[in-house]
Amino acid sequence: MAHRQEFHFKPLNVGRWIIWGLFAVLLFVAPRIWTSGLAQTMLTQMGIGVIACLAYNILLGQGGMLSFGHAVYSGMGAFLAIHALNMAGAGTLGIPVSLIPLVGGLAGFVVAAILGYVSTKKAGTPFAMITLGIGELVFALSLMLPEFSGGEGGVSSNRVIGQPVMGISFGPQIQVYYLVAVYCFICTAAMFALTRTPLGRMLNAVRDNPERVEFVGYDTHWVRFMAFTISGFFAGIAGGLGAINTEIVNAEVLHATRSGAYLLFTFLGGATFFFGPIIGAVLMVICGVLLSELTKAWLLYLGLIFLFMVMYAPGGFASLILMNLRVAAFGKLKQIWTSYLALIGTALAALVGAATMIEMVYHRQLNEALGPELKFMGATLNSAALDAWFGAGFLIVVGVALFELVRRQYVREWGEIQEDIEKEIKRREAL
Repeated sequence: MAHRQEFHFKPLNVGRWIIWGLFAVLLFVAPRIWTSGLAQTMLTQMGIGVIACLAYNILLGQGGMLSFGHAVYSGMGAFLAIHALNMAGAGTLGIPVSLIPLVGGLAGFVVAAILGYVSTKKAGTPFAMITLGIGELVFALSLMLPEFSGGEGGVSSNRVIGQPVMGISFGPQIQVYYLVAVYCFICTAAMFALTRTPLGRMLNAVRDNPERVEFVGYDTHWVRFMAFTISGFFAGIAGGLGAINTEIVNAEVLHATRSGAYLLFTFLGGATFFFGPIIGAVLMVICGVLLSELTKAWLLYLGLIFLFMVMYAPGGFASLILMNLRVAAFGKLKQIWTSYLALIGTALAALVGAATMIEMVYHRQLNEALGPELKFMGATLNSAALDAWFGAGFLIVVGVALFELVRRQYVREWGEIQEDIEKEIKRREAL
């Protein structure tokens, strides 16, 4: 009897193709919409941040590994990339500028392979402490090796090398942006593909139940180690792109502050969702560039935001988006949008009052020589006058009180909507 060959076709995931297509279109048109030099610089930094935060999330979100020293791998990638760029400019290394980020990626991969074997022998708190110690060690060594790190001044370079190819010299910022955009799209797609591979699935299993993974015959250490090296590779690419963008690299790229930024904004974006770190990267650039220019107390505001997110939305902004998309998919968002408006209005009142008080305190502590008056949100405040403090306090008290009343009503409405959604799901399943 002849053997009949059967073919099975997997249906095309149209929604996924649409999402990736929109992502590519957004990367392409973004600098055409925001054409200023500042906007293009911020967009470039966002693209680099997306790669770095997604690389970090391979450890945190997918593997459950809390690292306090991931800047080591993006930083080493940046240093090796800047040295390779200088060698290419001197004619001793035949490599185009467009491939310099891959040098950073290889550097991050090698360093992660060397340091990661020791780091990933442990999980949980011991892993976090080991990465913190390694991060501080590498940062200290970088200052002790000025031949490599350039000392406090760092290593500078020039990304414009040789004759332009097809008019591309990487001198204008727009050309650097599109180089970052190409790498951002490819790296994002590659890291998403990793989540669908057996290694990605096994990494999730190691995060959720390492004992069971060991029971079925897998070595959890090697799973964590392979994920660690892959994460180091993509972090190195981000560092290489950063070196091309700024044309200077110093020891600050290895500092724990940068590792902390990766952790904080990946968590704020939503570490348990793939697109969460993308949101976090955008927030990281906005806070680092715009918010830091608006106020000297921006780190305080950032800390308060992080505190409230941990308390009320531990899934990050991505979880808030998906929760409301689910409600909208069942046509229930119209029942709760007025509560959202009330929540936003009362929260803004409390935030304006708190921000006013914070700015006056900062002004009196740091700028007292300039006099008691300060500008805040278009208004002139007198930090020495009692009415300014009373007004700020009044806004805080009234805003918090009204917010609590609205929140209770919102919780009741949200609970009723979730019950209706569950009933609708069961009804559809019965059909």
